[in-house]
Amino acid sequence: MADFDTQSSVIPKEAALQSLNTVIQLHFEKTLEKKRAVDLQKKQLWNFFQLFFIFLSVVLGLQALSPRLQCRHCWIPIGILSLSHLIFYVSVAQTLRCINGLKYQRRCHKLTLGLATERLRQLKMRRSQDCEVNGEEFEINYQEPPESYFGKFKRTWALYFGFLILIYGFMISSSVVLLCF
Repeated sequence: MADFDTQSSVIPKEAALQSLNTVIQLHFEKTLEKKRAVDLQKKQLWNFFQLFFIFLSVVLGLQALSPRLQCRHCWIPIGILSLSHLIFYVSVAQTLRCINGLKYQRRCHKLTLGLATERLRQLKMRRSQDCEVNGEEFEINYQEPPESYFGKFKRTWALYFGFLILIYGFMISSSVVLLCF
């Protein structure tokens, strides 16, 4: 058997061009697919927010309109609202995790797309009449962003978590005030 590791492969220039065009098309389509998936997940996240705030307004409205509800009875609605907050936090965390994963994959495809486009431009700019191209020179590996890219997701998660804690504190304080006065 021939040892392929020690030999450099030589491919025709037209095959290299066609291969790079295929790689570019594939990663462009994948980038668009990931963008659509992120947009869909964001829409789902906003639907979670809307449903949750509607639920909060219904429960707090019923608390405020109840003439027999006294301060000692406030723990049942507060318990229900706390349980709903827990369910809401879990669903938001899962949705954000999915969004961050899709954004990471999209970034990888964009980096690979950029590298393939650069290699295609280099190949087309060669003015020599080479009929063959070194295959290793135009191999496009799947690119990944640097480790610092993950910091962006941590900051986003911290902002959402702070917002949710703020809403939860406001909800608890407003329900106690409504029930005790």
